[in-house]
Amino acid sequence: MPTFLFDSIVFGPVWSRRLGESLGINLLPLNRKTCNFSCVYCECGLTPEGALQAKGFPRREMISEVLKEKLVHMKAAGQYLDSITFAGNGEPTLHPLFPDILNDVITLRDDYYPGALVSVLSNATMTDDEKIFSALLRADQNILKLDSAREETLRSINCPAANVSISKIIEQLVSFRGKLTIQTLFFRGIHNGAAIDNTTEDELVAWIGALKRIRPQNVMIYTIARDTAVEGLESVSHDELMSIAARAGREGISIQVSS
Repeated sequence: MPTFLFDSIVFGPVWSRRLGESLGINLLPLNRKTCNFSCVYCECGLTPEGALQAKGFPRREMISEVLKEKLVHMKAAGQYLDSITFAGNGEPTLHPLFPDILNDVITLRDDYYPGALVSVLSNATMTDDEKIFSALLRADQNILKLDSAREETLRSINCPAANVSISKIIEQLVSFRGKLTIQTLFFRGIHNGAAIDNTTEDELVAWIGALKRIRPQNVMIYTIARDTAVEGLESVSHDELMSIAARAGREGISIQVSS
C-alpha cells in the first residue's frame, strides 16, 4: 500500500487523534526510514536494510533554527498549538543527540508556546540507555509503544531488531514508575500467510497484565486509519476499542480511545 516519508525536519501543525493540534519534529534522515522496528502497519513503510547506520541525521543547530522559525511564524499568525511532537521517519531516540535536542525544544516551547506540551512518540527500545531514559522523563508526554505483551506477537507485528525482546521492554516500562503513557494500535489481518491479531483473549490477558505492572498515567488505544507498510491488514471497530477500554478500566487503568 502507498506509504510516505516526512520530507522536512518540522512538519504541520496537523490534527492528531491523540494529541490535538500537533507540530511534528522529525529527527531522522529525510530520505529513508530509520528505526529498530519494522512495524507492518507503519505509514512510513518497512525499515530498509542498513537503516540503523548512524548517518544523515539533521544537525542539532539546524533543528533548533527550523523549529524557532516555525514557532515565530505561528505565533505571529495567532495559530493555536497543543503539542510539539517528536515523530517522523522512525524512532526519534536513535538520534545520537536526542537528549540535548529535547532540552532545546523544551526551551523553545517555554519561549513561544508555554501552554503546549512536548510529546515524544517512541517504541521504548532505547530506554535502557540512562541518558535516553532521563530525557524521556523530562517530556510532558512520554508516549511509549506496547502493541503486545507476547514475544511472538511483538515479532510478527513490530519485527524488531534482534537484540529487542518484549520482556526487556516491559521491564524498562515498569522502571518509569508511572511517568509514561502507553500507546497500543489494535488491528488484525494476514501477513506472509499467517494471521495477525492482537485483540484475541490471550493477547488481551497478557496486555492488561503488563499494564497492571507498568501502571502508566494513561493508555492510548487506536486502530489503523492510514495506509500501511503491508497489505492485508484491517482496522478494528470503535465498539471493539470501547470494549477493550472498558475491560482495562475495570482493572483501574485509564484508557483514551481514538478511532
